[in-house]
Amino acid sequence: MAEIKPLRAWRYNSQLIENIDGLVSPLFDVVSESQREALYSEEFNSIHLSVPLEDDSGFHASKRLDQWKSDGVIKQDDLPAIYVYYQYFTLPGSDREHIRKGFIANLRVYDWHEKVLLRHENTMPFSVNDRMEILDKTQLNVSPTHGLYTDTSHEIEEYLDEAILDPLYETEDYQGVRDVFSVIHDVKVIRRIMDIIKDKQIILADGHHRYEGSLLYQKERAQNNPNHTGKEGYNYHLMYFTNTESDDLRILPTHRMVNGIEKFSKTELLEKLDKYFFIKPIAEAMDVNEVILGKQWAFGLLIENEAYKIRLKPEMIDFLDWDFPRTIKELDLTVMHYFVFEKCLGIPGKEQRGSKNLTFERNFTKCLTAVIKNEAQCAIITKDISIDTVKEVCYSGYTLPQKSTYFYPKVICGFLFGSIKEDEFNSFFDEAFQ
Repeated sequence: MAEIKPLRAWRYNSQLIENIDGLVSPLFDVVSESQREALYSEEFNSIHLSVPLEDDSGFHASKRLDQWKSDGVIKQDDLPAIYVYYQYFTLPGSDREHIRKGFIANLRVYDWHEKVLLRHENTMPFSVNDRMEILDKTQLNVSPTHGLYTDTSHEIEEYLDEAILDPLYETEDYQGVRDVFSVIHDVKVIRRIMDIIKDKQIILADGHHRYEGSLLYQKERAQNNPNHTGKEGYNYHLMYFTNTESDDLRILPTHRMVNGIEKFSKTELLEKLDKYFFIKPIAEAMDVNEVILGKQWAFGLLIENEAYKIRLKPEMIDFLDWDFPRTIKELDLTVMHYFVFEKCLGIPGKEQRGSKNLTFERNFTKCLTAVIKNEAQCAIITKDISIDTVKEVCYSGYTLPQKSTYFYPKVICGFLFGSIKEDEFNSFFDEAFQ
């Protein structure tokens, strides 16, 4: 099903790589304002391509890219390759070091109806247009999105393990994660990896807006190209692939903060919630995560200086009248968005994706601080979601509510860039991978 292809990546020159820490950056949708200010001071940092400081982002990214190529700041690899990318990390409360193993390659762009690439959330038009403009002006995939394949044999990881023994470079990123980068040039190994992946469906874990930008751009170029063959660079998208069967695939919860609700009242909200939920006060707000852990349809509520556990009354699930299959209706996130946000806070389901009343925060302490400081009217604390749930939703053809997953750690930008420009995308060596 899924066609992947090695690429000749553009990478920083050997002198600059010695200061790799000053070149990498967080992805465009997670980089904070303070991080941006620091990174913009680095002349050749990758943020200048992914999130340009100037208003006309596509134009300035393209201009800077041309200059970097001309000056030899970045150089294109001579040989097509699959790039190996390992992330070493720990989680709070544990000393165990996890290793997320993956590789970067080009994926043919598939429309959603083809059921080759499966999404688990919808996109916001503005962000898609922004990513499409960068792609159009630069003809460059600035950073890879994150895709998941399922392979119980773990054969690909055997090839990756061998390659990572000879890394090209490594760094410790803004997450405190050690990122290690290597390369595979062996034609036989690359062809074997391609062969394993071609029978798979790919789940889009992270990067929905960037992929949607590639999809819309591919459609536009194909429609306007009378000589379209399907082999052009615009038919491909840069992706980081990891195995769903890995023990080191982590999805962290993303909490919801509420603000801007007119005539908001704690008393009124609790009265409305009482119709649908069992409500239990929690003496110490910091205990919320432990109190709701492992309990179906249970959430934390932070409001003013108080904390509560709210848990849906079992009989209420039959009143959830969104047009979803039973398995989707019974997901914690569906319950939260229907009963808490639509029924109790008055934000209709169709408006929630673009609602200014909802913001998303992964850090529990930031949620608590915002509520205490009256910077948020309340916060709903969620639990993490399993990869099995993500797979179930994707295979059903439905999507989760926005920001339902936070695959950790995030991929970083700056290790490599993938061109879709015709004279840079195709090469003499492509025949070896046919």
